[in-house]
Amino acid sequence: MKKTLIFSLLTSLLSAEDIAVKITSDIPYIITQDSGKEIKIQRIQDTDNILTDDYTKTSRSCPPFCIQPTHVADGIQNIEEIELLEFMKTKVPAQKGVVVDARLKSWFELETIPTAINIPYPAIQNASKEKAQKIFQILGMKVKEDGTWDFSEAKELAIFCNGVWCEQSKHFIEGMLKYDYPKEKLHYYRSGFQGWKLLGLTTVVHKEIKK
Repeated sequence: MKKTLIFSLLTSLLSAEDIAVKITSDIPYIITQDSGKEIKIQRIQDTDNILTDDYTKTSRSCPPFCIQPTHVADGIQNIEEIELLEFMKTKVPAQKGVVVDARLKSWFELETIPTAINIPYPAIQNASKEKAQKIFQILGMKVKEDGTWDFSEAKELAIFCNGVWCEQSKHFIEGMLKYDYPKEKLHYYRSGFQGWKLLGLTTVVHKEIKK
């Protein structure tokens, strides 16, 4: 952790041209907002850095931690890191999109992707129609005078959980589709948090765990 912090501080002193580990050959980093603070999303500059936490695991008991299919449902667009970063750069600041961490609250608080909000998958998977309506309204859906739901201004969602072995995003998406949230507004980041960390991309902590 200390070593990573040192490299992050060094990186902040470098110009974009001096960054050794870029996101792509022409994208050194992106700037976004998280909890009202400016966040620079970039990759860890230490080329010897390795993961040391739970996301280093290659094998988990299946079930429940089975490899998830790329195809969750017809009409759902799959995205990976570059598409997610573009989503965060364009859709999120324009208030047209939201990055959704579908994991349980405790995981979200421990560490997550910048800009993400937490909607734990059981909140929508087990939701009544009334509760789904409240969630959808927070996401921009309107209720017409005749009671029908208008999704024309509903936000696009980029949804992730722990990784390719995690089914929480799938359950979240199934819950959204059950109440007819538009498929074209749902984007599935299948690689999830493990994929994000494997590439050394910036993460944020919302609740420090003191030992």
